[in-house]
Amino acid sequence: MTENEAVPISKKTTTDRPAPARRGELLATAAEVFAEQGYSATTVRRIADEAGMLAGSLYYHFDSKESMLDEILSTFLDELWEGYDAVVAARLGPRATIEALVTESFREIDRHRAAVAVYQKESRHLVDHPRFAYLAESQEKFERLWLGTLERGTAERAFRADLDVRLTYRFLRDTVWVAASWYRPHGAHSPEEIARQYLSMVLDGIAVRD
Repeated sequence: MTENEAVPISKKTTTDRPAPARRGELLATAAEVFAEQGYSATTVRRIADEAGMLAGSLYYHFDSKESMLDEILSTFLDELWEGYDAVVAARLGPRATIEALVTESFREIDRHRAAVAVYQKESRHLVDHPRFAYLAESQEKFERLWLGTLERGTAERAFRADLDVRLTYRFLRDTVWVAASWYRPHGAHSPEEIARQYLSMVLDGIAVRD
């Protein structure tokens, strides 16, 4: 049996179940290792070593490495869409919507930096896997939301009429989410401050105006 294969787990009583806090700690550790080494190159033993436990003990919490990856990505995306859906429900104008989406994105990077890095590295290789079908669905929903907001902005003259909305969407998407490669929680700037600076550069430019 390989490290990635499920190990049968005997039934446990309620009091024997893993504590949610410990499960969260293990997922955070796995996310950091996946982000650093890549999913394919990471072994269950490496995750267990980083968590300070035996590889066999890790199977008490998760039946496979794939299950850990699934929970890491689905948790991140569920929280992201909870924030995005709240932005949509607020029915803001196009510019305010973009501002809110960018701010919420940086908050998610703050909460799930390693998960975002894993998503960026692994999602294109996982979208065809039935277990990770939700990744493609989320990508399509993401594109519809951001493109739709930009298109609404040009139609309502909140943004320039000559704006290439698809190019702008790609620029915004890549500019924001690449921050996961350098962002560290508890740094000099809060996610809201970083979002404000990004939005100032994107929406107002960096050149001095007369």
